[in-house]
Amino acid sequence: MASIWQRLTAFLRSPQGRKLTEQVKRAAQDPKNQQRAKDALKRLRKR
Repeated sequence: MASIWQRLTAFLRSPQGRKLTEQVKRAAQDPKNQQRAKDALKRLRKR
């Protein structure tokens, strides 16, 4: 049975995985999403 890392790597190399990777990269460059991520980290660090 393939490990989770092997299955994840295979997915990311597939056309669907590459498409998803590009979507995530574009979303990460959006200043609004960057602020949301910073706020989430701030809330987690308070705990």
